[in-house]
Parts: sequence; C-alpha cells; structure tokens
Amino acid sequence: MAAAEAEYESILCVKPDVSVYRIPPRASNRGYRASDWKLDQPDWTGRLRVTSKGKIAYIKLEDKVSGELFAQAPIDQFPGLAVETVTDSSRYFVLRIQDGNGRSAFIGIGFSDRGDAFDFNVSLQDHFKWVKQETEISKESQETDTRPKLDLGFKEGQTIKLNIGNMPTKKGGAPKPRAAGLGGLNLLPPPPGGKITAPPIPPPSSTAISNHVTPPPVLKSSNMGNADILLDLDSPASISKAPALAAVPATTDLWGDFSTASRIISS
Repeated sequence: MAAAEAEYESILCVKPDVSVYRIPPRASNRGYRASDWKLDQPDWTGRLRVTSKGKIAYIKLEDKVSGELFAQAPIDQFPGLAVETVTDSSRYFVLRIQDGNGRSAFIGIGFSDRGDAFDFNVSLQDHFKWVKQETEISKESQETDTRPKLDLGFKEGQTIKLNIGNMPTKKGGAPKPRAAGLGGLNLLPPPPGGKITAPPIPPPSSTAISNHVTPPPVLKSSNMGNADILLDLDSPASISKAPALAAVPATTDLWGDFSTASRIISS
C-alpha cells in the first residue's frame, strides 16, 4: 500500500505557454539576469506541467500538441538550486534539468503573463509547505512512540472511593433537607443544644377590648323551665327596660294567659 501511494502522481499546475532559453554561465555569485538572455528569440516554446510524486516535485516541459516530454527538472527543495529566480524580473526562472543518465544542465524559462509566473511559484511553495508539515508530524509521532507509556488502568482488585456531597449513605440514610428561610434563602440549622424561642404574643389592644361584648350570664333557676330560657333569649333588649308586669306564679300554666286573652277577644 505504501509503495502504491509513492508511485501516485498528482498535478499541481499547468501552464499552456512557456518559453525556454539557453543561458550563459553565471558570471558572479550575485545571480542570473534575464536581460542577458535573448528574450526575443526563445530556443523552444511549449507547455509546462508541475507534478508531484510523494515529496518530490517535477517540472515537465512538454509539446503543446503531442504532449511529448522535452525536458524534466526534479525538485527536492524550494527555493534551492533546482529552481532559481532571476534578479531583474519576476517572470523568468532558471531550471536545472536532468535526463535519465544523471546528466544535468541549466536553462532559462519565462512566462509572457505575470499571473502565470505567480501561479507557478505558488504551486511549488504550497507543495513544499505540505512536505514540511508531513515531516514534522512524522517526527512527532516517532517521538511519541519512543516515550514510555503511562499505565493509568486499575490493577486487579484495586478500588477507589468517591465522596459525593448530598448523597444518601448506608449509615445516615437520605440527606436531611435544609430549612428554607424567608425569601427562599437557605438558613443554617441552630447549633447543637440550642433552643429556638417563640416570638411573644402581643397583648390585645384597647380598641379590641371595647368592641368585644360579653353576653350577660343566664341565671339558672330551679323553678324555671326550658321554655323560659328560650323566651329570655328571643326577647329584644328593649323589653328589659319596660315596667315589670305582675309576677306569674310558677305553678300556673304557661299558656293560661294566652287562652284567657283569646276568650275575651271572641266575646
């Protein structure tokens, strides 16, 4: 599977128009200059493709019609010796091409459009940025594998005890709810041995005493029957102020006076 992934080739950039120039040897360490080339007389024109296979990028110069390979430059580092920019323009580069026999040569390439040169440069930057990230990830994974691993699992027979507040226990049973004070506030219970005194009852006011009417006591007499008690309760208070009538003997019939009055009225 790893070998198959290494042989997989992806396309990073394609530009349909590129010019190739023969360049003179570098005169000094200051770099190449495009003005020293014959820019109006390119030695070859065709198509440029940037591909990648694994961590290596390839710049391929191909024929526009047939796609035949003209030259190829493997790139293992950017920026580096395989691809160099010129000092006097952003549209021209120097490539180190190689053949299958290991021979190499330096040629100049140029783009008529500045945007094509920018895309070519960015495609190489993105590829080697990805290569750098992959290298760092691989290095970190190797360092992680070499570190001693911590065994955080429980040993055989090992137990732990968790104390969680406000939870029922075997000895104490269910937790006691806290008493809620005024306004929904939780008040702490009184200390052990303390007593809570009830608030004193206020004495009744003088107004309430004056408005309270105490009924007169009912005198119980051995000679008074139940009917007399009912008559005393039903009679209005004004009767008590009227002149006293003749006393009726206790042995007289209670309904005798009413019978006599009825006979007088009928006569």
